[in-house]
Amino acid sequence: MTTTTLAALVPLLPFLGALAGLAVGRTAPGFVRPLAILPTLTSAVLAVLVAVRQGGGRAIDAATQLTPTGSVPIDLALHLDGFAVLVAVLVTVVASCVQLYSTAYLRDDARYPSYAALVSLFTSAMLLVVYSGDLMVLLVGWEIMGICSYFLVGHYWETPEARAASLKAFLVTKLGDVPFLIGLFALAADTGSFRITKILAAVTNGGIEHPTLIALLLLAGVAGKSAQFPLHTWLPDAMAGPTPVSALIHAATMVAAGIYFVARLLPVFAASGAALVVLAVMAAVTMIGSGLAALAQDDIKRVLAYSTIGQLGYMSGALAVGDRGAAVFHLISHGAFKAVLFLAAGVVIHAAGTNSLAAMSRMSGLARRIPDAYWTMTVALLALAAIPPFAGFFSKEAVLVAAEHTALGDRTVAPAAAGWTILVAGLLAAVLTASYAVRLWLLAFRGRGAEVPDHGKQPLAMTSVLWILAVPTIGFGLTAGLLGDWFDGHALTPSLTTAVLSTGVTLVGGLVTYGAWRHTTALAARTPIGAVAAHPDAEPALVEAEAMTSHTAAYGTVADASDPADPGRLLLGPLHRHAVTGFHLDALYTALFVRPARAAARLVRFLDREVVDTYVNGTGAVTRLLGTAVRRAQTGNVQTYVSALLAGSLALAIAAVVFANVNAGS
Repeated sequence: MTTTTLAALVPLLPFLGALAGLAVGRTAPGFVRPLAILPTLTSAVLAVLVAVRQGGGRAIDAATQLTPTGSVPIDLALHLDGFAVLVAVLVTVVASCVQLYSTAYLRDDARYPSYAALVSLFTSAMLLVVYSGDLMVLLVGWEIMGICSYFLVGHYWETPEARAASLKAFLVTKLGDVPFLIGLFALAADTGSFRITKILAAVTNGGIEHPTLIALLLLAGVAGKSAQFPLHTWLPDAMAGPTPVSALIHAATMVAAGIYFVARLLPVFAASGAALVVLAVMAAVTMIGSGLAALAQDDIKRVLAYSTIGQLGYMSGALAVGDRGAAVFHLISHGAFKAVLFLAAGVVIHAAGTNSLAAMSRMSGLARRIPDAYWTMTVALLALAAIPPFAGFFSKEAVLVAAEHTALGDRTVAPAAAGWTILVAGLLAAVLTASYAVRLWLLAFRGRGAEVPDHGKQPLAMTSVLWILAVPTIGFGLTAGLLGDWFDGHALTPSLTTAVLSTGVTLVGGLVTYGAWRHTTALAARTPIGAVAAHPDAEPALVEAEAMTSHTAAYGTVADASDPADPGRLLLGPLHRHAVTGFHLDALYTALFVRPARAAARLVRFLDREVVDTYVNGTGAVTRLLGTAVRRAQTGNVQTYVSALLAGSLALAIAAVVFANVNAGS
């Protein structure tokens, strides 16, 4: 079987599994779980075979015309380079682990068949984006992911948080997709093709007339899909969905799609220095802002959500300095340890009966109850904080090294201003990342208080995948020197200067947070915490849904807890109240967009009901009045009809005589 045939099967199998799962979900529920796991797992095996055959060498292209358009053709095309085959392995492995984890996490969920089918469809759509060699086909996968995220984030649709989060995710990403689509058409108009290879060839030959405009339009879509400032606000709220969905979105699918898209078309963006500077500023604001926000969150999943936004900022920063190898390297590394973090967080929430870090800090023995989640989450947090020798250290160092080379003029793909912006922001974000990672670990696993309720041993389907994903979390970075061929042949090894500097500031951030925790932990006993909804015998998904509801009921918000024992509150000081709300961006967007849109809707409703309907109803009323008058004239009396006829004839005769005399006199 050829490599292109194997590659075509990789996205096709999860798609067929989704269709089959929906078809038999009600009639044969026993087949739903195998149909969820086996196609995705087979797809993972095939993706590995495709990666081995491609070998980091010359890109493999295959295409057939999908439909004639009369102008720019649309091709069903595959483009298999080193980036594509490695990202496909990441997507399929994480998706397989998520499907396996979900069989236990949602074991009694009545909507599991549709959930599993949507996860498979989500996976298929991302793989279509990864392997596609035509931008219009890529757009299909891009939009399918959007609708899948809407349904999956809103899985707990009984809760108002899930309903609002799914709608927000859909609308914010669609807001970015409008200029994104315009940018795609403008790019095709300039280059004469939607094929990625032809577009890149046209860029090389100077065939783009409006590079800055096109790049900025495309960046709007990337900001929405990959949750970059200013369109990142949907991602923390999307934590209202099931934890396995959060893992899939954050680690391997939706938010990775925007980064991957820019990496694929980096020469288009590099054709405009202004666009790269804009991307650098966007990445810098995203890194620092999300780090501050993560340090203020009480919901463990919202901490991880803001963490994802910040790590995506690192990837955007690598692209802003023109190094897509470093960006994709960090994308894959981050995908591994972020999947561990979210899946382990699901185990933590189930064991603690709450998603509140403030509540967990008043519990003891959580680490002993769930040793698998404890150790794997510890490893993943070390990788997130970029502590050597874990994967996050090597991939984050690759980003900082690329920024350093650009800032010092060793690389000229991007302006030096972009390099300095990313280098400084990256080091500041490293401090913040270490700080919120240490805070999360201390509050979750070093709590003091009542013993954590005994939920029994966690299901093997949930704990086994943690150790599977822990392997690349620990070891993937060590392969940096071996994978150069898959990453444009660029060296991804750290440099001494950035390694010492970034590790030093990381240790400072962690130690300062530990000191703040030691200072504030004495206050924990004086602050009652009420957001706990533990059910030892309930399935994890039910515990999570009730934990969200109880958190809002106890604290009035899903993000915060008025806890003076929180070291993040001490570290942020007066900035805490702004950081916990995401610096009021939601309130700003509500004032600028939501309220005017609602006011316009109310105006349209008023005009429709009071003006348009008035005319329509008035026309009907006049017709009814005329009908009533005519009906009264229909008496059935022949003498009345004859009298009326004679009276009318007489009136007409008189009118004719009068009219004739008037004309004769004039």
